[in-house]
Amino acid sequence: MTATADNALAYIDQASFLALRALGRGPVIQYVWIYERDVDLEGLRRFQDNLQHTLLGRLIERSSVPFGRHRWVSYRGPANLDIAVGERRRDEVWDWVDERSFMAADPEYGPPWHLGVQPLAGGGAAVSLAVSHTTADAVAGIASIVDAVQGTRRDFGFPCRTTDRRRAALLGDIALAARSIRDIPAALRATVRAAREQQDELSTSASVGRRLRGQTDDQRVVVPRVYGSVDLSAWDERARALGGTRNALFAGFATRLGYRLGRVEADGRSMLSVPVSERTDGDTRANPLAGITVYADPARVCVDLSGIRADTKAALVELGQTRETLLAPLALTPYTPKALVRRLENLVLKVGKPIGCSNIGAVPDAANRPDGTDADFFGVRGGEAGITAGTLRRLGGHLLVSAVSMRGRLWFSVASWEGHRTNTRTELTTVVAAAARDLGLQPQLE
Repeated sequence: MTATADNALAYIDQASFLALRALGRGPVIQYVWIYERDVDLEGLRRFQDNLQHTLLGRLIERSSVPFGRHRWVSYRGPANLDIAVGERRRDEVWDWVDERSFMAADPEYGPPWHLGVQPLAGGGAAVSLAVSHTTADAVAGIASIVDAVQGTRRDFGFPCRTTDRRRAALLGDIALAARSIRDIPAALRATVRAAREQQDELSTSASVGRRLRGQTDDQRVVVPRVYGSVDLSAWDERARALGGTRNALFAGFATRLGYRLGRVEADGRSMLSVPVSERTDGDTRANPLAGITVYADPARVCVDLSGIRADTKAALVELGQTRETLLAPLALTPYTPKALVRRLENLVLKVGKPIGCSNIGAVPDAANRPDGTDADFFGVRGGEAGITAGTLRRLGGHLLVSAVSMRGRLWFSVASWEGHRTNTRTELTTVVAAAARDLGLQPQLE
């Protein structure tokens, strides 16, 4: 492929990259498998080699002109499977998973992902695949895993880096930047309109930011996480009994977790922040995502899910009507200075205590076979490597609930950090178990 718009980053992906560089940190998606028996290392090496021929096998190359659009280029590596030298006990697996989440996954300099194996005492192994969210979202990550397991190698036509074709790249970047200028007027109009409509929220966010300014804590923290699973037939049966669906029950679960962790709004409701995937067949965007906000009554979800189900549908309808207006300002991304991104970090989120509620949905069983055979445990988690206690306090804490459905079970993870709590895995496990009981669920917890 020559340097054309075909490999240009979508505005939302360039925005993700800009935030990564401006804030000095970025989200990472981590997939975890546990084998209670010996793992096939040759199978994992094939898996790693095949990952190079998926959407994970790419890097970002910056535009050669100021305010230009960046591009995707091909990436081959890492070359070696990272196998831990010593063994760990089964109950130490999650310490190792946390350590892997701190390893750099850089979408520009590489590697954009890394694969590691931890042998377990007495047999078995844990496997971790961590991916920069700027390279691929959770849906693209699952698709890449499935392709790698099945040996499907895709050629997206991403070019090599432009070391040997600087003139051609420069001309292409100039042409692309010129074409992108036509998006600016609409982006400016949408930005002004959004600022007017959200004036009260922006003022409140700025006030909160001033109060928290100076409260620094640069200690890097590990956000506690708890993993578990529920039999899908039991999950669906409980959803029907409460007048909801599989997704509505997941939202109810996130609502009860927020309630028990103190993440409720002034009116007593929970605010769910739900990502919505817009990925289509053949889509090479890293993050074709939008989002909706749903408010839920923590008491009502224990007896009736019809309200949260209806409110979610209404929010999706509204998103369909306002999507273009919401996304239009992204065309200004190439012209946005890093300093402004840092100042706006608190303003891009709604005021309050949002609860991340990310249900990837049903995924192929092949996603559970990194060495070619089924693992005994699967987990997926999101987070930010290198985040500090000060940042978490400034953002008002953190709660993210993630899930996938596979092999007859719903596999979930819960990540939580609150300034007023001790923030231990043991404490969070107790909260997760209680929230599940509130809804009549009996999960298996790690």
